[in-house]
Amino acid sequence: MTTTRSAQILHHTTAFISEILSQSELRRLLVSTLRREITISDQITLKPLNLAIETLENAISTSHTTLQSSSLRLAEKLLLSLPEKHPISSFLLSLIYSISHRPIDAAISLLHIFHSKPSVAREEIAPILYEELFSVHLLPVFQWFDEQRSKVLPSILLNSIHDNSDFSIDNEDGIVPCTKSLSRMSVVQSSKLRDLERDYEEVLNENCRIFVKYFIEVLENENGNRSISPPLLVLRNSRDGDRLVCSQEKKIETEELGLKNGRYNPIWAEGDTSVEFFSNSRSKYMYPSFYPQRVSPKILKKQKSSRKLATPSNLRSESEFESSSASEAESEDKDRKMASTKPRVIQSQTQEKTTSSECSRSLNNFMADYDNPSGTGKHTPPKDFICPITTNLFDDPVTLETGQTYERKAIQEWFNTGNSTCPITRQRLHSTQLPKTNYVLKRLIASWQEQNPDIVPFQSENPYQGIEPIIKPLTPSTSPNSIITQATIDGMVSGLKHAINNLYMSEILEESEMAVLQIEKFWKEVRLGVDMWSMLSKPPVINGFVEILFNSVDHQVLQATVFLLAELGYRDNAVIQTLTQVDSDVECIVALFKKGLMEGIVLIYLLRPSAFSLVEMNMLECLITIFNKKDEDFLKMCVKHKTAAVILLAQILGNSEDSIISSTVRTLISEKAIESIIGSLKAECAEERIAAVWILLRCMQEDGKCRNTIADNADLAPILESFIGVNDRERFEIVQFFSELVKLHRRTFNEQVLHIIKDEGAFSTMHTLLIYLQTALQDQCPVVAGLLLQLDLLEEPRKMSVYREEAIDTLISCLRNTEFPSAQVAAARIIVSLHGRFTVSGNPLTREILLKRAGLEKSYKNLVQMDNSNLCEELEITQEEEKAATDWEIKMASVLVSHEFGLLFEALAEGLKSRSAELCAACFVSATWLIHMLPVLPDTGIQGAARVCLLKQFLSIFKSAKDSEEKTLSMLALSSFISYPEGLHDLSSYAKDILKGLRELKRSSPLASKLLKVLFEGNEHSSQELWNHKELVKVDCSENGEVLSINCFKKKIFSGHSDGTIKVWMVKGIILHLIQETREHMKAVTSLAISQSGERLYSGSLDRTAKVWAIGNQAIHCVQVQDMKDHIYNLVVANSISCYISQGTGVKVQSWKGGSKLLNPNKYVKCLALSHGKLYCGCHDNSIQEIDLATGTISTIQSGSKKLLGKANPVHALQIQGGCIYTASSSLDGSAMKIWSTSNYSMVGSLSTTVEVRAMAVSSELIYLGCKGGVVEIWDKKKQYRVDTLQTSTNGKVLCMALDGDEEILVTGTSDGRIQAWRIN
Repeated sequence: MTTTRSAQILHHTTAFISEILSQSELRRLLVSTLRREITISDQITLKPLNLAIETLENAISTSHTTLQSSSLRLAEKLLLSLPEKHPISSFLLSLIYSISHRPIDAAISLLHIFHSKPSVAREEIAPILYEELFSVHLLPVFQWFDEQRSKVLPSILLNSIHDNSDFSIDNEDGIVPCTKSLSRMSVVQSSKLRDLERDYEEVLNENCRIFVKYFIEVLENENGNRSISPPLLVLRNSRDGDRLVCSQEKKIETEELGLKNGRYNPIWAEGDTSVEFFSNSRSKYMYPSFYPQRVSPKILKKQKSSRKLATPSNLRSESEFESSSASEAESEDKDRKMASTKPRVIQSQTQEKTTSSECSRSLNNFMADYDNPSGTGKHTPPKDFICPITTNLFDDPVTLETGQTYERKAIQEWFNTGNSTCPITRQRLHSTQLPKTNYVLKRLIASWQEQNPDIVPFQSENPYQGIEPIIKPLTPSTSPNSIITQATIDGMVSGLKHAINNLYMSEILEESEMAVLQIEKFWKEVRLGVDMWSMLSKPPVINGFVEILFNSVDHQVLQATVFLLAELGYRDNAVIQTLTQVDSDVECIVALFKKGLMEGIVLIYLLRPSAFSLVEMNMLECLITIFNKKDEDFLKMCVKHKTAAVILLAQILGNSEDSIISSTVRTLISEKAIESIIGSLKAECAEERIAAVWILLRCMQEDGKCRNTIADNADLAPILESFIGVNDRERFEIVQFFSELVKLHRRTFNEQVLHIIKDEGAFSTMHTLLIYLQTALQDQCPVVAGLLLQLDLLEEPRKMSVYREEAIDTLISCLRNTEFPSAQVAAARIIVSLHGRFTVSGNPLTREILLKRAGLEKSYKNLVQMDNSNLCEELEITQEEEKAATDWEIKMASVLVSHEFGLLFEALAEGLKSRSAELCAACFVSATWLIHMLPVLPDTGIQGAARVCLLKQFLSIFKSAKDSEEKTLSMLALSSFISYPEGLHDLSSYAKDILKGLRELKRSSPLASKLLKVLFEGNEHSSQELWNHKELVKVDCSENGEVLSINCFKKKIFSGHSDGTIKVWMVKGIILHLIQETREHMKAVTSLAISQSGERLYSGSLDRTAKVWAIGNQAIHCVQVQDMKDHIYNLVVANSISCYISQGTGVKVQSWKGGSKLLNPNKYVKCLALSHGKLYCGCHDNSIQEIDLATGTISTIQSGSKKLLGKANPVHALQIQGGCIYTASSSLDGSAMKIWSTSNYSMVGSLSTTVEVRAMAVSSELIYLGCKGGVVEIWDKKKQYRVDTLQTSTNGKVLCMALDGDEEILVTGTSDGRIQAWRIN
């Protein structure tokens, strides 16, 4: 027997695998074929198998060597882990080994398919490989079974078949002679023939397995040190089942059998015919793009010699055709005679090369030529728009079954003259009945004419110029089907052809609709494979389907039409190209989908419309309908409805404006469609999974509150397994998805999700991220590094971790890389988010937490309250959650500041100098957080690096910041430096520079008081050095009399005068600018009060009225007048009431809605103050009372005294500030100023001044006393000593005083009508 060398096996297997690797469509179809062989019991292997397929495809498509190697290793690992070696595993491994340059392993894996599924390998997977390697050894098997067959079939049957050997597929009935020969067989013969066919298959299978082992032994004997003989063949007697072994001595020469490479099938006799609809292959291993070419073991149908057809100017005459037919008949008779001399042995026949083009006008390429102009002119119409007979633009084009298109009138005239062939190809037509108009072409021509309205219709000198004839090649089948099986298929093909003819030729809509339903039935029930695809994929047939979509209203018919178009388009891209040639076709499909034809979504997906077109289609409501249904509710199609919907929605979101994205996300969440999209994360289709990742990512970015829903329901393992098998853009989307997902409100939940990301999946997530980090784009690196760092910190930080070091290095590198500003901002934001606390919406809480620690809780509470506004219940942080968050913060801060001895501080310092406000803000928060954490971290000397890099930066920000929160954050950072001597020393040298800012913050932040105490208590700074009161302006208003009252609000100053005038002033630099003067009171304005909201000004006058003024940007105007029925000497207001001192005893309380009452009727009250619902009264007899306005209860703080030496001792001024009552009276007892506690009424301090105080103002640190003689004394509130003395320009009494809200300006009013202002520094 013939031996096979290792080089021969490798040559054939390598060529086969190389062809598979070069054609993605072929790979997909072969994999699909092998999938069908997976049994129900093997379904558990689908998940790793799908991942292996995706990973392998990624390895084939990528050009990155490292990524390809990694993908191949993962795919190999997955396939080898399967419990049993399935044919599809062997097939995939052969591809992997071939790419990995392991040809022997690739060949062995490929041969395993012939061992496990020999019939599938022979007929569907690798028929050429079977013929090249196996058939040459199986010639005795072919001969023996040919002998068995000759005993079953009578000679008369063979003769009958010979009589019909010229039968062609072009016969009108479309049925080959097998059905005729079948009628001549008896029932016994038919039964024996079936048994013979079954035995033939079994013997071929068994011998294939035997030779697989032989070939593997040859391959493994790489050095050739062993002599390996071919194995013995095994035969089986079809009648008694006895097993026969063909000895090696029984040699049958190939030449004697007249075979080449053993291409022989003994099932068929000499005259039998088998026809399948395949196209010729251009090379030995060149498959069509849609399916592998299958070469027959025995060519049974003699192909007619092809002659070059003449152009229409000299077409052949009828006599020439007759002569040709006669010569062909003589040739066939000669062949039969030769066959009779060698019965049961058929010689291989070789097709003659045709001189004509193989397929110059193939239907599959018909529509693709429309865009190619036939002339050289700029506006010359495409050649396919011109009728080859009339040479004019088509008006009513019709496409014949040969694929040629003509003007209806012209071709009808051709048929009327007695012709029944195609004018160009000269092929005989089954029917001369003209089909329906080719509306696809007609619409294209109309569109072209609209774009070129001034073009004269094109005229061609020769209607057939440039058009070559076509000879339709016929390739016989290689499938070893019996006569019975072939006859059945022939009948099915005939029925299908009849339905197709009705579809695109019938003018009756009902007939076309019925044809669609018949074709659908054929498709679902009969597996004709490529035969059916090739027939249905022709443009005329597709045109027929499209016309059904335009005209039919039957839902079942429309559903079947869309189903068939989707199935065809899924297998043949030419169908998609045909459908997308005309925009109206796509619009029709979209319209049907929006009207409820849900199957349309699959076809729309296959059409791959542009992103802009998808947005314009406005399909969101229909997509949500699909999301809210189950797969069982839809017709089973090549692509799941939900898969198509998810992918299309991802494309819509990826190319829409922000407003559309926001509304789409809101709709998805409100309609609860997001749960269905979460389910797509574990879909079998990788494209669907990635699309779902993108959609959910956008949802989290737009409305972060859905993050919890996603985290609770998402299965992350399939996404992790997809990480390697996707491109770089999709890989980054997965990383972004994970990064967003771990921004949950609860720290414990975040760590649970991080553990899932780290531990699940078929490969090491951290190792994969590390590899990806080294190859990712600069803008992507910060996100990848942030996720990798979080995964590394799930365990206690080790002294050394390559993942952590690489991640932090990347963040610092991106932060300092000024060539990529977006990467700088992304790195800074990632560092901020590493703090680990987030709102419900996923926004970092780092800034708000730091403000809260500095004493400003308002910002934190406002943000949290606003974030929880749409939740049913407010989320509370438990002690467990707080501990987890604190532990994470300390752990993260520790590894960040410790890296390379504080290298991150240098990068942050550079970021603070950036001109980018976004980068500067993020670096500021990050630096504040890390500096603030230094005191709680182990002392490793990092504090020195932080002080060198950032101390001056924070001092500069503190002094220049106008925003109070920014100033507070910088103060928080500065306060961390006082924890160690070097920092305190450096900070103390800048004490004067930050004193003013600290005093401003002292009212809102206890931390400012702490810092002031540390920096200034015990230091030898004189009061004059620490405080500076610079005179701003003085104004003479003596023409309006005394200045009786004064008040400040923001940058405005309000003054009340004794002539009833109210003036409004604006401080501009060193000028007090008068912006309004009004005199609506008839007598002196004794009091001015401002409401808590700052929107109203209240004035009290001796004209017995109180007025309410609305405060505008520039002026005030009166909105209410209240008749108080008594003189007003002092007025305070709160909410809806006013309290004022009248001419008599007590205090009157007046409601603005009407009604009044008298309080403290036994005292003559001199001054008033109102705070927290309590009214404080300073009386003429030097007594002080507290009155509860709610209950009317009076409490005595200081008892009154009798007149001394005939002089009264009234309380002239009274202020409430910081829980203390400040009262001023005469200095008869040595203390004109006394301080009382509001809680227990005890005196907590006094000022030993001897001046007579008439007015008073109290700030957070100082007390200002206005006295007789125009003197203003300034006292330190805490230490209770005099700081400074100011002298007004006159000797008049200081009657009123006020401080602005920022405590930066002091304003006084005197008895001689002077207003004077000082700036406090």
